[in-house]
Amino acid sequence: MEKKPFKAESQRLMDLMINSIYTHKEIFLREIISNASDAIDKLAYRALTDEGVGLSREDFRILVTVDKDARTITVSDNGIGMDKEAMENNLGTIAKSGSYQFKQETEQSDDAEIDIIGQFGVGFYSAFMVADKVIVRSKAYGASEAYRWESEGVEGYTIEPCEKEFAGTEVIMTLKEDADGEEYSKYLEESTLTGLVRKYSDYIRYPIRMELSKTRKKDEPENPPEDYKPEYETIQEWETVNSMVPLWQRPKSKVSDEEYQSFYREKFMDWEEPIAVAHIAAEGNLEYKALLYVPARAPMDYFTADYKRGLQLYSSGVMIMEHCEALLPDYFGFVRGVVDSPDVSLNISREMLQHDRQLKVIANNLEKKIKAELVKLMQNEREKYEKFFDAFGVQLKYAILNAYGANKEQLQELLLFWSSKENKRISLKEYRDRMPESQSYVYYAVAPTVEKAAALPQAERILNAGFEVLYLTGEEDELLMQILQSVDGKEFLSVGDEKALALTEAEQAEVEKAEEESRALLDFVKDTLGERVSAVRISKILKSGAVCLSSDGPISIEMEKYFSKMNSPFPMQAGRVLELNPASSAFGALKGSFEADPEKAAKYAEILYYQALLISDLPIPDPVRYSELVCSLMQ
Repeated sequence: MEKKPFKAESQRLMDLMINSIYTHKEIFLREIISNASDAIDKLAYRALTDEGVGLSREDFRILVTVDKDARTITVSDNGIGMDKEAMENNLGTIAKSGSYQFKQETEQSDDAEIDIIGQFGVGFYSAFMVADKVIVRSKAYGASEAYRWESEGVEGYTIEPCEKEFAGTEVIMTLKEDADGEEYSKYLEESTLTGLVRKYSDYIRYPIRMELSKTRKKDEPENPPEDYKPEYETIQEWETVNSMVPLWQRPKSKVSDEEYQSFYREKFMDWEEPIAVAHIAAEGNLEYKALLYVPARAPMDYFTADYKRGLQLYSSGVMIMEHCEALLPDYFGFVRGVVDSPDVSLNISREMLQHDRQLKVIANNLEKKIKAELVKLMQNEREKYEKFFDAFGVQLKYAILNAYGANKEQLQELLLFWSSKENKRISLKEYRDRMPESQSYVYYAVAPTVEKAAALPQAERILNAGFEVLYLTGEEDELLMQILQSVDGKEFLSVGDEKALALTEAEQAEVEKAEEESRALLDFVKDTLGERVSAVRISKILKSGAVCLSSDGPISIEMEKYFSKMNSPFPMQAGRVLELNPASSAFGALKGSFEADPEKAAKYAEILYYQALLISDLPIPDPVRYSELVCSLMQ
């Protein structure tokens, strides 16, 4: 029989489709099964108005069979089938799609069962990635004659009549021989094929059946001997290997908590129950369903470049992408789940997406839903939320930092910090809601631990005045406050800032008097310490503490510590100011020795500086020198 050339332009186009369009060869099974599902959809649609079809929903199925000796995989359906003309149009012309035409004809239908995924006529040709010959036997519904289409790839195809009893289509793929590192034989294995069906086609609405090997115990004889041992045999049984109805397609009222948890554990291989579950069904101009999970802990590789973010994307039950990053902002990259929509625009391979308006709309809606779920969790199940924050709070903070505050409106409501009053973590909104209007600032203190923050001498006056202080223990927290700037009109301010608590007139007069009386002593301390400090002054923030460090300029001491850990070639350093409390006994000793023994006073000045470094959790540059100074005063 004469071989016909493909109508689409050239061998080059066929080579492109077989070798370039698809990322993974295993995708061929998804494409062939999707085409079979589309063919069944068409006949099922006709059955709604044509009683002669004689098939109900339960009668439709897709069969996958293997012949290892012949190296063939056959996918057969009992769908609409094709006549000779349809074969010419759909198989002889690359990128011609009967499914696309059918979708156009039925797009006004109210029947929710009509979901056609095969919108491009190239999916069938993915078979040639693994097969060197493809045979299609098909009989159209209502036709009296069947036809056989055969091709070995780019050279063309033949069509001839054949025998086939019932309507439907069989696609018979003869696999290539293993060569050049490619193991095509693996697709003949039951485990490989069932794995591919469950990965890509698990939620096709029709049963996908395979004849699988089973081991069973043989029947025992009526009078077994004493030394009888059970015998086993291997049999072949037909089994449905796909789930068909995905959990997210069912109404929330029909899904139990255990089903949600079981699906999560099996789908995402996590032994621990998720913190929260969101089941979304959106209808209207853009239809999609989603099932989202917030994990209880971060995966081992979460903060590495190897971690793959993104939701699984399905279109009408067929998995399109395993990790669709475009559906989630980076700061919600910890969320796992699936999104299924018949409305997203697919590209020619159905492996990637056109970044169109529909995708952006879905992503925006999911972002709002995730935030709403987290806020609800914070309000109603605080213990669970704190567990979530332990796992992913740092990511939320760094999402604000890395975007220079662009995300702060979306994320600051989700942040938690330790409260001096509550003795537990609170949100910024909770602090602000109970804050007296007369209070000018939202106060915070920075230290490695809550205990150290509470003990900071700079915080004493604020705490004694009855104000609530947020204890920031993360190395990124100081910079975060600089970027957030304020909450609901109230500015964030460090307890170490002179503006933190206004002095009374009497207190201000005392500071000015001490500055004037101690000018020579302050200059002496500055000369003794040299470039280690930018200034020495009488403190307006200390109450009982003898000494502390503050900063002069836009870079705080905490910001200096943060940036120093980034190993920048241009290190940032705060202008360090040594603050002294004139009411402390240490200041009295310094002042007395300055007048009587300047050499001893110089030692006191250095010791006070080292103590200020320790209070600020800064490294002492010369521990030996500090030890010698202390020991010299103990003689």
